[in-house]
Amino acid sequence: MLFPKRVVFEGSKKSYELNLANTGKDTARYNISIINYRMKEDGSFEKITQPGAGENFAIDYLRFFPRSVTLAPNEAQVVKIQLTKTNLMSPGEYRSHVYFRSVPTEKPLGEKESTPNKDSTISVQLIPVFGISIPVIIRVGESTAKVTLSDCSLEIENNIPRLKMIFNRTGNRSVYGDITVNYISPKGKITRVGIVKGLAVYTPNPFRRLQLNLDEVAGIDYRSGKLHIVYTAQADSKSAKLAEAELVLR
Repeated sequence: MLFPKRVVFEGSKKSYELNLANTGKDTARYNISIINYRMKEDGSFEKITQPGAGENFAIDYLRFFPRSVTLAPNEAQVVKIQLTKTNLMSPGEYRSHVYFRSVPTEKPLGEKESTPNKDSTISVQLIPVFGISIPVIIRVGESTAKVTLSDCSLEIENNIPRLKMIFNRTGNRSVYGDITVNYISPKGKITRVGIVKGLAVYTPNPFRRLQLNLDEVAGIDYRSGKLHIVYTAQADSKSAKLAEAELVLR
């Protein structure tokens, strides 16, 4: 368990504390590092080492400690992140990702397996390595962003209603928020049929595509009525509307 799920430095904020907890049944060790990702137009990520046009890495302006953590079951640890060398930063948004990688327990060389093989076949043991990364964003100077929704469409395949849309972002900052989709019947009845928590469009991407399977609710005919789509940002427990759109169903 890791909290918070994202870190944003802006204004006078100079440090953050991340809370890492081991909710498993075994002692676990985690290595902590900073890596850089680029968001693709479908929302997936690719690891990169060199920034592209309009991309600014935060890695050179961050320091964190500790760099490795060993936690017993139900034990927690605070990892502190601080800004550094901010006097060298130009106005804009900088982003990198803090990566928590579990370190598998290795048996000492020469230790025998508890159940040795009785034949001469070669066996391979696959040990999964788990990791989680969260974005760390630094905003310097004035930052603005605007979002619109376009190309909204609905297709029904194998009786599954799938909503498609494009998020169009302008400005010098990323956007982050929640998507809610309400179905409005021809008689005006409103039913919540879709929700996505924590959807981001990172700089410098001008757009992001999204496909969302809507709920199959008894009595809803997705061939009539309309869909009302709202994208909101969470700030100080108040919802700020970023964008909205309506799709008439036929």
